[in-house]
Amino acid sequence: MQHIRDGIMVVNTETIAGKVITQNLGVVGGSTVRAKHIGKDIGALFKNIGGGELRAYTELLEESRNEAIARMVADAQARGANAIVNVRFATSAVTAGASELFAYGTAVLVE
Repeated sequence: MQHIRDGIMVVNTETIAGKVITQNLGVVGGSTVRAKHIGKDIGALFKNIGGGELRAYTELLEESRNEAIARMVADAQARGANAIVNVRFATSAVTAGASELFAYGTAVLVE
């Protein structure tokens, strides 16, 4: 994974090809907690019986990843970084029906 978001290069590797890390600015992160929608749950129940992709949940997870990445990038920008390396994702259940998606990595300066 490598892309540029709001001027910050975001990668899931420890280094960036062709770049030199000149300063480590620490761990940055961003998270979002999302709850399921009852209508989506009912639709998912029928999909579970018949099989197939649960598109409503796929869309929910994509939105969650984008929001968590945006918050992580904002954290990196506040520290003066121009890249985030070693990006990872984690999830956890907060309550019944609500989950957190957390994106984290190391904010760096690269040349």
